[in-house]
Amino acid sequence: MQQFDAINHKSSRLFVFLAGFFVANTMIAEFIGVKIFSLERSLGFQPLDMTIFGIDHLSFSLTCGVLLWPFVFVMTDIINEYYGIKGVRMLSLMTVGLITYAFLMFFIGINLAPADFWIGLKQDKGIANYNDAFGAVFGQGNNIILGSIVAFLIAQFLDVFIFHKIKEMTGERNIWLRATGSTIISQLVDSFVVLYIAFHLGAGLSMKWVLAVMTVNYIYKFLVALLMTPVIYAVHGIIERYLGDELATEMKQRAMGSGK
Repeated sequence: MQQFDAINHKSSRLFVFLAGFFVANTMIAEFIGVKIFSLERSLGFQPLDMTIFGIDHLSFSLTCGVLLWPFVFVMTDIINEYYGIKGVRMLSLMTVGLITYAFLMFFIGINLAPADFWIGLKQDKGIANYNDAFGAVFGQGNNIILGSIVAFLIAQFLDVFIFHKIKEMTGERNIWLRATGSTIISQLVDSFVVLYIAFHLGAGLSMKWVLAVMTVNYIYKFLVALLMTPVIYAVHGIIERYLGDELATEMKQRAMGSGK
């Protein structure tokens, strides 16, 4: 009886690589998302001054997490293509578990009594209390964490559903349509859910504010999703060459039936 070598099997190694990249990018996006940056200033020009849904002085002030979410959704579509709905579902649930675990560890770390010398360790860098800075960075609000996790799960499951529906209609043609199309729709839902839970339910901000900020965020995500289309084709090409035509075709056929 021939023993299956998971370590050296191409489909297994590919899944481990894609899963690792997916989980790493998702968790990093969650952790650096506490910082809000100005897209306009980062690109070297003055922030825009927009009015949307009656909310004035809006500009592209975005969470740093948006830098990585496009890669997360590219990985979602790639995993969906070769491992199907079950593969994405398993990774999404595992990632949520790991994010929850990480924030629990942050909570414990924040509440440990700091060493006396450590509090003033970075005073030469302008940080009066290093312990307070640690807590401020890693201690994201519960509503933001909850909103982000719920939005992530809903967006992931919606993305894989739309991806498969489009592929059922178009077959192997039009990779851009199923990948970019599913991302554009799921990112719209993600943008709304996270703001609704974190800031409308959690902080009592108006629906006008939620819709206005969602619109600004979604404009950025929509444009990035379009710009990522060549990346999707490039990654597909690399994977197809790595797997070979026969194995790639077999995996994609299995993936299409994995959610049925």
